[in-house]
Amino acid sequence: MQHTEEIAFLLYLKPGHEAEYQRRHDEIWPALCAALSEAGILDYQIYLERESGHLYAYQKRRIDHQVDLLPGLPIMREWWDYMADIMEVNPDNSPVVMSLERVFRFG
Repeated sequence: MQHTEEIAFLLYLKPGHEAEYQRRHDEIWPALCAALSEAGILDYQIYLERESGHLYAYQKRRIDHQVDLLPGLPIMREWWDYMADIMEVNPDNSPVVMSLERVFRFG
């Protein structure tokens, strides 16, 4: 029986904000980390492709996750507002996200 799932997606950083994006994530709020954990995210990694500004994100989460509830949490909305000036965002300041489809896995 599978207990976890993995997803990947792209986010988009505005040009020239690589260092600021790194700094903000180096100082990520403990309350936000707690909310992500409570929602069932077990591993969350983000990689930057510097030339394009694309951010590749990977999440491993419990099958019974509650990630869909995160947008309703004040801490999540505050983080989105905090990050909106350096990322491509939707009208509600949520990040623009493009889902990625796994086409290969080794291991």
